[in-house]
Amino acid sequence: MKKVDYLSPIGVIEITGTEEAIYDVSYTDKQQVEYVFKEKLPHAVKDCYTQLDEYFKGERTEFDLPFKLEGTPFQQEVWQALREIPYGKTGSYRDIAVAIKRDKAVRAVGAANSKNKISIIFPCHRIIGASGKLTGYAGGLWRKEWLLEHEQKILNTLACQAEGSFSKSK
Repeated sequence: MKKVDYLSPIGVIEITGTEEAIYDVSYTDKQQVEYVFKEKLPHAVKDCYTQLDEYFKGERTEFDLPFKLEGTPFQQEVWQALREIPYGKTGSYRDIAVAIKRDKAVRAVGAANSKNKISIIFPCHRIIGASGKLTGYAGGLWRKEWLLEHEQKILNTLACQAEGSFSKSK
């Protein structure tokens, strides 16, 4: 298992994985990078680092990485459902419960969501309260707010670019 730190606009993110899969993508309290990027890092870890960099630069809206998350079958279902929430959109615990056909398991969905070890890639930051307000986030509400605003900014930029391309092709 190898680690590398990625210095993001919202702090140092630690990526842990092997040649075959990513096991953890977590925020840290580090003030500086401890585990530096090296060419000899496992393939999956290098890919994760690169894809996170592209995400923060606004060049990537979906992640394509091998991962290994250990959890109960229920947790696995919740985490997979998180990945179905589109970039720049939000959902609630109830939405996830309905998506996995367990309508009454809203609190259990919240508990499973809090155990997600692959932040951003399994976008638990896109889960908000049923009222539309921001709810708890392991990385802190300020990070959640930043990530949601970042995705909206990128979507708006892409929409403007597409609109410009459309009007030029008329």
